[in-house]
Formats: sequence, C-alpha cells, structure tokens
Amino acid sequence: MERTRTRAGAAVFLMLILGHLGNALEVPLDLAQPPTITQQSPKDYIIDPRESIVIHCEAKGKPHPSFSWTRNGTHFDIDQDPKVTMRPRSGTLVVDISGEKAETYEGVYQCTARNKHGAAVSNNIVIRQSRSPLWSKERNEPIRVQEGEALVLHCRPPAGLPPPIIFWMDVNFQRLPQSSRVFQALNGDLYFSNVLKEDSRNDYICYARFPHTQTIQQKQPITLLVLNHGSVEERKPTFLIPSGSSSSKMVLRGQVLELECITEGLPTPEVSWSKLSGEFPDKRTSIVTFQKILRIVNVSDADAGEYRCTAHNRLASIHHTIRVTVKAAPYWITTPRNLVLAPREKGQLICRASGTPKPTINWAMNGIPIENSPEDSNRKVEGDTIIFEEVQTGSSAVYQCNASNEYGYLLSNAFVNVLSETPRVLTPANQVYQVIRNNHALLDCSSFGSPIPKITWFKDSQSSTLEGDPYLLHENGTLEIYVVQALNSGKYICVARNTLGIAENHVYLEVKEPTRILKQPKYKVAQRNMNVVFECKVKHDPTLIPIMIWLKDNGELPDDERFLVDSDSLTITDVTENDAGTYTCIMNTTLDHDSASAELTVVEAAPTPAVIYEQPDPPTDLELTDMKPRSVQLTWIPGDEHKSPIHKFVIQYTDSLHDHGHWHNLTHVPGSKTTAHLELSPYVHYSFRVLALNAVGLSDPSNPSHMYKTNPAAPDENPSGVKGFGTEHDNLMILWKPLSGLQANGPGLQYKVMWRQKDVDKNWTSVTVANVSKFMVSGTPTFTPYEVKVQAINNNGIGPDPAVVTGHSGEDLPVQAPDSVQVLVLNSTLAEVHWEPVPLKTVRGHLKGYKVYYWRERSLHKHNPHRVEQQLLSFSGNKSHGMLPGLQPYSLYLFNVRVYNGKGEGPASSNLQFETPEGVPGPPSFLRITNSNLNNLTLEWGPPNDHNGHLTGYILKYQQVNNSNELGPIEELALPANKTSVTLPNLKYSTRYKFYFNAKTGQGAGPVITEEAVTIMDEAMPSRQADIATQGWFIGLMCAIALLILVLLIICFIKRNKGGKYPVKEKEDAHTDPEFQPMKEDDCTFGEYSDTEDHKPLKGSRTPSNGTVHRDSSDESLVDYGGGDGQFNEDGSFIGQYSGKSSIRETAEAHSPVNTTTMNSFV
Repeated sequence: MERTRTRAGAAVFLMLILGHLGNALEVPLDLAQPPTITQQSPKDYIIDPRESIVIHCEAKGKPHPSFSWTRNGTHFDIDQDPKVTMRPRSGTLVVDISGEKAETYEGVYQCTARNKHGAAVSNNIVIRQSRSPLWSKERNEPIRVQEGEALVLHCRPPAGLPPPIIFWMDVNFQRLPQSSRVFQALNGDLYFSNVLKEDSRNDYICYARFPHTQTIQQKQPITLLVLNHGSVEERKPTFLIPSGSSSSKMVLRGQVLELECITEGLPTPEVSWSKLSGEFPDKRTSIVTFQKILRIVNVSDADAGEYRCTAHNRLASIHHTIRVTVKAAPYWITTPRNLVLAPREKGQLICRASGTPKPTINWAMNGIPIENSPEDSNRKVEGDTIIFEEVQTGSSAVYQCNASNEYGYLLSNAFVNVLSETPRVLTPANQVYQVIRNNHALLDCSSFGSPIPKITWFKDSQSSTLEGDPYLLHENGTLEIYVVQALNSGKYICVARNTLGIAENHVYLEVKEPTRILKQPKYKVAQRNMNVVFECKVKHDPTLIPIMIWLKDNGELPDDERFLVDSDSLTITDVTENDAGTYTCIMNTTLDHDSASAELTVVEAAPTPAVIYEQPDPPTDLELTDMKPRSVQLTWIPGDEHKSPIHKFVIQYTDSLHDHGHWHNLTHVPGSKTTAHLELSPYVHYSFRVLALNAVGLSDPSNPSHMYKTNPAAPDENPSGVKGFGTEHDNLMILWKPLSGLQANGPGLQYKVMWRQKDVDKNWTSVTVANVSKFMVSGTPTFTPYEVKVQAINNNGIGPDPAVVTGHSGEDLPVQAPDSVQVLVLNSTLAEVHWEPVPLKTVRGHLKGYKVYYWRERSLHKHNPHRVEQQLLSFSGNKSHGMLPGLQPYSLYLFNVRVYNGKGEGPASSNLQFETPEGVPGPPSFLRITNSNLNNLTLEWGPPNDHNGHLTGYILKYQQVNNSNELGPIEELALPANKTSVTLPNLKYSTRYKFYFNAKTGQGAGPVITEEAVTIMDEAMPSRQADIATQGWFIGLMCAIALLILVLLIICFIKRNKGGKYPVKEKEDAHTDPEFQPMKEDDCTFGEYSDTEDHKPLKGSRTPSNGTVHRDSSDESLVDYGGGDGQFNEDGSFIGQYSGKSSIRETAEAHSPVNTTTMNSFV
C-alpha cells in the first residue's frame, strides 16, 4: 500500500513565490510614463500568401503612444500605400494582399512606439512568404536491384518555406511499412539495408506536406523490381550516413540535436548509441526510427562531447564517432528592468547576456544609439550597465539593450521614469487567503509610489511590526509565513509609506485543517466472482467541500455497474481477472488533497466440496453513539455469512410510544458497512434492530438496541393534500391528509384551519380542530373562490407557515341556455353547430363545456325508416361551435344545445332542425345468381336499405376469372332504377365470372357488392362434341381446307419444274426483297431468308463457274425474246414486244419486269 499527501501551499510554493517576487515594476496607467511594448510579432514571421498580413505592435504609456515603422532600415510611409492600414490606437499593420504578390511586402520591419517621455522599439521582424512549390516534372525509370543489396530511394522534395514534412505512402495513401531494415532518413530518403523479393512494387511515393499552407505535393511513383540471380551473399555492416569512422556536428543551445546513423548489410545490422564523455540526459533523450536516430531536446552546454554509434550483425561490428559542439545564440542572464526614480535619486540598468561566442552589448536611448544621444552628466555607461546619479525631472526615457553574436540577437526595452508620487496599495482590499495548516502563506501587498514606498505589516490590533521568525518580508512587500498554524489566522494590515505620504490595506488569513486519510485501503487477495471492499475513511476541514475520486492503475474506474463508489469505500462485486490492479482513493478539496493506494490480486477459486449456503446469522452488539436531537449513529457486528456474502443490512425501528410492537423499515446500507447514520423524528421512543441479507435470504432480526427517546418539538411540516370544494351549493369542504405519529413531533396534535373569500376578505377566518382530516364551512355563496390553508399545531408550538390553496364553494346547475344557435350543413354527413357562449356567472360552477343533443327525425325518402335514437356530443371548455359527424344523408334532423358544469346540465336551447342533402346510396341489399346456363346467367338484386336520395340506376360490371385467379377485361352494363334482375347472354360455358354491383343517385355511385358464378356444362355436351363431325357446316369447312391445300401443292409443283429455266427467276433470286420468305425446295414450305442461298440455282438448272446462267439446250428462255419492258400477267403468262436481240445481264437486272411485291402477295 502506498500513500501520498499533497498540500496546495507546499506543492506550488515555488510557483507562487516566483509569481509574487518576479513581477516587473508596473506603473499605474493613470500616471505619466514612457511607452512599453506589450505585444509584437515574432522575429521570423512566415506569412500565408492567401491571407492578409498582420504585423503586431501594441504598446502602453501615458500619454498613449503614437506609432511609426521602418522597412529594411528606412522609414515606411504607410499613407503612401493604400493596401496598408494601421489599427486605431495601435501600431499593428494590416496589409491587404488581394491582387498583389505577397513577396512585394517581404523584408525587415521594426515598430517604434513614442510619446513625450520616450520611445520604445520592437524587434526586427523578418517577413517572409511561405512557399510550397510543385515537384519538378520527372520520369522515374524502374529501379532493378539484386536481392540482398542495399538501396536508397531518393525523395529530393522542392525547397519550401518552412521546410516540408516528408513521408512515404503507396497509391492507396497508406503509409509504407518501415522497420530496422527499411526506414526513412532525416532528409526524407527511404533506405533499405538490404532488399527482399517482397519489396518489389510500383507505388513507392514520396509525399511532402508544407505545414504553413497545409498543402501536400507528391513525387511520381517509383517502381522497384527485385531480381534473384542466384544465392545471396551475406555482408558486413557499412555506414551509409555518416560516412567514414568519425564526423562532427554543431548544434545551438536550446535547439534539438539529432544524430543519424544509417547502415547497410546482410543480415540487417543492429544499431546502438553511447556517449564517450558522459551519460545521456535522462528526460531529454530519445532514440527513435528503429535505433537509427539519437534525439536530445533543449540542448545545453553539457550535451557537447563525443557520441558513438555502433552497428553490428553476426559477421562484424563497426563504430562511428560524432563530435558534438554546442554554440549559443545570446540568452539573458539579467534583463534590464524598468526604473521609477524620484528627482535626485540614483539607480542603474543592468543588461547581462551570455552566448557562444560571447555576445556584444550595445545601448540605445529612445531608439538612437546612446553614443549619438544627447549627453547627460548624470548618466554613465559601463559595459552592460548604465548608472544614473541624481536624476532630474524631465529626464525620463526608454533605453534599449541589444546583445548579439553571429547566431542571433536579443533586444530589451527598459524605461527610466522620473516622477514624484504618494504611495498607493494595488492589492485588492479585504482579500482572503486560505492556507492549509503547516504550509507556507504568502500575503500580497503590491504597491506603487515614488520614491518607492517602504512596506510594514501588522496583525490584528497589534502595534508591533511583523518581523523575524516565523515572518519574512520580501523586497516587493509580500509577507511570507513559513509554517502556518491556527493561531496565525486573523486580519493583517499592510502599510506603505514614503516621504510624500502613507497608504494601508487589510487582508485576511484563514488557516484550514489538512485533509487526512484515517483508514487507508488495504491489500486484497480475492477469489474470482467474490466481492471486494476497499475502505478509505477521511478527515478534512469542515469548511471545505471534499470530493472523493477512485482510480484504477492511475486511470478512471471502468464504466461498469459492478464498481460501487460510496462516500468512504469502493465495492467491486463479482470480481474478474481484469479487475486486478492498483486502486487509489483521492480526497480533493479546493486547497489540498490526500491519497492512498492498495493492490487487488484476483485468484481462481480452489476446488472445494459442495458448499451449503445459508442465510446469515443476525448481527450482534448493537450500539448507539453520537446521539443528537434529530440523529444517532448505530453500529453493529455482522454475524456469520455462511459462505454467502452479505449484500446489505436492513435497519428497522419500533416506536413504543405511538405504535408499540410494530417494526418498520428505516433505511438500509451496503453489506460492506457496519455503521449507519439514522435521521430521527422528535417525540419518538426508538428501538432499533438490524437484519442481514445475502443471496439465500434475510437473517433473523438482531436483539433490539437500547431505547432512544427523542424530545418533542413543534411540527416540522403541515398536512399535505389540502384542497377546498363544495358538496352543496352553499358550503365549502376543506380536506387534508393528516400527519402521522412520527410527523406530529409532539403530543397534542391539532390543526388550525383558515379560509377567506378570495379578492374580497383581507382577514382570515380560522378554527382549531382536533386530529381530523376535514372541516365543513357552511353558508357560503354559490361557487365562490376561497383561499384556504391548514397549519399543524402541538403542545410545543406551531408548524411552518402553510401554503395557500385556492378552492371553490359548491356548484349549482347552470341557469341559462345558449343563445344564437345556428347550424351550417357542410355535406350530406357533416354539419357544424354554432352558439353564443353563456355568461360565466350563469354557469354557477366550473364550466365543463357544452353538449349538443341531436336525432334523426325522419328520412326524406318514403322508403326509409323514421326517427332514430337521440345522440349526444360533448365539447369541453368554453367552446362556441362543434361538428356533428356521421349524419345520414337525405334526412331531417333536430337538435338543441346545453351548457354543463360539475353539478350537471343547464336548460336546453330551443330545438332547431336541418336537412342533409342527397348522398350516395348504400350498397344494394343483396345480389344473387338465380339461373346458370351454358352461356348465360341471371342476376337478381334488392334496392339499398339506405337510398340516401333518389335512385337513378345501377351499375353492373363483370369479368372472367381463370383457373390461376387472373382477371380478364371488365364489361360494364348500366341498368335502370326500376329493374331488379338481368340476364347476361353470350357468356363462355364452364367459365367463372366475377360481378361488381352498386346503386347510384344524383350524387354518385354507392358502395360495391360482389358475387361470383360459373356457367355450366350440361350432360349433353360430350355427345355434341362427338356429333360435330356429322354436321354439314363442319363437312363443308373441311372440304374447303382440303381444296386450298391441293391448289397450293399444284402451284409448288409448277414452280419447282419451271422456275429453274428462266433467267428472270434467277434474277429474282439474286434480288429478293429481304422480307420475302423463299420456299424450301423439298416441301414447298416457306423457309428463312439466307444470304448464302441468294445465288443458288434451282434444281434442274446449271450455273457455270463464271457465275452467269446460259440457256439449256432443250429449253429456251422467254427472256431471250423479250425487251426491257416485258412483264408477266397475274396468271404468270408473259406479255410484251418480241425482240431477237438479247440484252446483257446488268441490263436485265436493271429493267427486270418481275414485281416481287406481286409475287409475294400471290404466294
């Protein structure tokens, strides 16, 4: 178990003392003073070319200073550049570079703040534009390397300002895996100590991220091909960076030293580091990038020396020594501080800086080198110090100290302000300091005056100054008390005086008791699934608010309901292996904290025989402590758990004064606790007992404790549930829930009942009644508001001032009916009723709303029934209209309106009537199929029960339904209103039909009813089918079909025997319309068109090899006798003029008389 205790005063004392004692001299701004630079841009200021340039220069002084700038050593006239503005009462420059190149404003800027007492200057601010240039165009040839060889993939990013951050990724923007074999060097190159076959890939991409502009540039992908031309030989380590056996490195003080050691070899060499001239600084050293880079941050002079890098594999070990030298830009030893001097006083400004090499100190006054400033016999410059003797009024000025060497410079302003001022205390009056006992206390007394005031301290009414042990007075007036004790509490008076006057201030010191953990958590070993309790009992100052925090392994507790945090304990139920660790309780207050830790070890439960679990034994040794009028502390000793942990203890009490022998549950506490703080009521004779509860059940009760009698007291509370209402029109019933015996707090419980008429009576009427729950006030006006309240009283006094409740005396029935009742019929089923609300005074009670009684007197159609039962609609609240839905169309309605309250309904308004217009009819009363035949069906129906107007007819729709329940097209039939049946002819036999039927009025069609029916197949149907073959019409049809087939066969035969002898036929074949379907040769049926058959001759014809067709020796072609305009008649005979001249094939084709359309049509 570990324990730590921290006090706020001790832990942060050094920080406080630096804050109290290290502040520079502050002159109140209402006093004359030279300028002081309060804000300026950094010396090296890199700007974003996409945004306006803002160069900060802020200063204070009295009077407020004016500002001017130099650029590159010459005056910068901002009035001549419209792009440059200076902020009001400020020296800050804003440069709008929109439409301009940012590099136009690059340079060295310096700000001067000036008033009549002097001039302060800023650092030289170097403005440079950030740059993120594009990668130069390049073509990367694939790199081929033998497996096992070393390799460097060069990045060579473009030079940016500031320099870019380099990283290697693949084409999917995933970082390339690195290891001790493959890694990135400081310059961004990717090194391979040796390449493997798996290094082959085509997407080695180097990325450069320019942090100032947040842009990323990428190099063209590099392809690496690893070759394998045989066995790979192992190699000794060799240094790639740095080369050779030794090198040197210079680093500036305060910067980061990075030493790099990159090697190649096979196997991959391992790298280690050491310092030959000492040890590494522990907290500032890290070795990164797989041991390749040694990094030391915030370098000091002690980091100079020789560092050794060692690389080795199983073949050899090599070394490289790096000699590190540390130089230093100037840094402050003593910064010059402002001086406030009274006339004829003396003082000095000290400016001490160090660096390597040693910096040079130069002084200036009001921005002008001091050697060029007006001489002052009272001022003497001695190196890094200016000495002032007997300064004179009007000699105030600002002095600049510049310390520089080749690595940089420091510039500081310090003023000398000559003035006379009476003392003033700047610390707020009546400030309260709270400190923990035994810690340091620092009481502030910040003051100002010229000459500088002398500070003295007094305590309470003591006349002696506070000097010597335990007090220490610091130069700036702060009073320190080394070890604070309770007797140091009180009022402290700070007095500041100089030759011109005196001032004082009062502060107060409160000493608080430290926070201490009295009972610390202890080391625990717990079996899995058991419960663990860590106790952490704490004592703290009662005026401080404590906060208890529990940690596990210095982190937050797991978000698990098994971890139960109480005010002084942590309980972990059903522990698991993951719960093992260190648990720390921390008690925090606003001033200090205390903590303690303990470890939890979780072990497996040892196998044991079957355990018999029982309910726990009752607790014993009940004891009452810390007895107060309204509370008591109860402690006990738990009984045996019987192998089952106790989950909680239940505390019960009995009151032998009011309820003797009956035990009541008072509270319960976790099973880890053995004490309970019990809140008690006055005038009760308490006895307590405790029961323990585990997984099996409750234990028997413990033996009762000693009786504890609380003294009687006045009631703490009044009855609840107070309300006032009337049961009759002339009374007011006041009800309340009586107090219980525990709530009575003493004997003689009574109630003071008070009432008055609201907004009428100023005084309360009251009566004191016994311990009852109601009181009746008679003779009240009807429904009048009353304010009522009930107060508890006993022999020891009265209860608190009771709350006022508003109630009303009894209600009576309303006396007036609503006026101006009207009705607006909106449609055939909806009407809107309007009325004028009755005056509220006539309601004579709580207005509940209005009721509309309405009924259907009769239908406007002679066939419909008459009056129906009366209906009622209620409209809550003070409404003036309501809707009557669900009305019957084409009907006469009557209605009236009544107001109602909590007592009942008032009189009804006069009955009014209205008629609803015609609507759509109701569904027909029935639809049935009365006659089903082979091809017709008869339907009968009844008219609608609700005509809702004059019927104008019926609509019948029907459609076929096949075996898969698919619906056919709908047929529609309009029927007159006087018909009640219809026969549908020409239906298909043995077919199911679905019918849709509805009635209609002038307002439209009503709801549809449906029916289905099937046409039948009678018993003679099979014989009819068999006798078809003997019917005359059937025989004639068959003969016509046979004759047509015969004609087609003859035509096919003629075509087959004659078509091949006519070149005209050949030409037809060659120029057949694509839509023409040729007949197959074998069966004279129409075949598919094919390009391959375009030039095939018919059977019986011959085609020479040259593709032309010649006349057969036995058959002559009619084309040989015909001219270009010959043609066939419809019967196929040839007509035209005869000519003995034979035309060539192209002519015949061009003037072919064959009409393919006619032929297609014929065929």
